[in-house]
Amino acid sequence: SDPFLYNTGERSHYGCLGHEVQIEHLKAYVCRPSFSTDKAVIVVHDVFGWRFPDIRFIVDLIAGHGYISICPDFFKGTEPWKSTDHWADFRDWMKNHDPMKVDKEADVVLKYLKEQCGAKKIGIVGFSWGGMAVHHLMLKNPQLTAGVSLYGIIRDSEERYRLLNPTFFIFGEKDHTISLDQIFLLEDKLKQYCKVPYKIKVYPGQVHGFAQLKPEDMKPDDKPYIEEARRDMIDWIKMFV
Repeated sequence: SDPFLYNTGERSHYGCLGHEVQIEHLKAYVCRPSFSTDKAVIVVHDVFGWRFPDIRFIVDLIAGHGYISICPDFFKGTEPWKSTDHWADFRDWMKNHDPMKVDKEADVVLKYLKEQCGAKKIGIVGFSWGGMAVHHLMLKNPQLTAGVSLYGIIRDSEERYRLLNPTFFIFGEKDHTISLDQIFLLEDKLKQYCKVPYKIKVYPGQVHGFAQLKPEDMKPDDKPYIEEARRDMIDWIKMFV
């Protein structure tokens, strides 16, 4: 069944504030703040890809807090998942879209941010598929000063707790792709193995994908938790980037 409990097919139109660029083999959406800065944040999209309106809204939101914000096409021009696709095919689709195989793309974007944008401190946030990519990169890439993984974790590696830099994990209480048991296990193991600051927070009543909804797509009961999760995400970035 559909793991996303909001209707991804009916998104309100979003007029973006940024622009698209080509970086080596990647396309990317970039939004800059109104003043110059040497701080940047990479945004990793979910299965719906780098053009999905919700993810561009998040890129613009982060830029509004004073960061050069960039969402590269981590699918490298291949088809993102679509709301009309059948979930029975999702496993096969994932085999060709592995969130743990993003290192090369991350390096290309880090180089661009440093050489073309003058970035000295770079954080990363990711949603769902992108949250898994963030978890992976925070274990592998010391250039990333801090990370926020929103409802995405690596489940099948004993090495997944040795984070290199501060990482914040955001979850919805009613996310039926990540159980509370998995969240408790993550917390328990991080206590044992993690040597850098980390945080885990579960937002009451929230489903998978809750935190990137645009204001006009929010339900009134969910709005306070969505806004809280975003504030928490930005606060974590501000603390470490």
